[in-house]
Amino acid sequence: VQLQASGGGLVQAGGSLRLSCTANGSTFSAGAMSWFRQAPGKEREFVAAIRSDAFRTYYADSVKGRFSMSRDKAENTVSLQMNSLKPEDTAVYYCAARVWWNVQYYSPAQYHIWGQGTQVTVSS
Repeated sequence: VQLQASGGGLVQAGGSLRLSCTANGSTFSAGAMSWFRQAPGKEREFVAAIRSDAFRTYYADSVKGRFSMSRDKAENTVSLQMNSLKPEDTAVYYCAARVWWNVQYYSPAQYHIWGQGTQVTVSS
């Protein structure tokens, strides 16, 4: 299984971007798909997650109310709509997946499938 992320770019503060991540693998069905981000010199941090069996989404406090995650299960694709972007949102964004939901969905160590990352840069 491979994850392919796309949609990053350069945007001014207050602008919007939409990231997408597609899982390629005919037999793959993810119980959890998530977005993480990593800024230079910082650890990878949780952004958002979606739980397939309960149709629930979870967000980091820093993005609540601004970011929205959705999933097209038939297409094995998740999207992250990012609005009201701030310079501190600048990072490489990674999508991640695991077969089964885990209560530690916010921990990068819980995921064994990662996309290649897409750069998001927000200028002030």
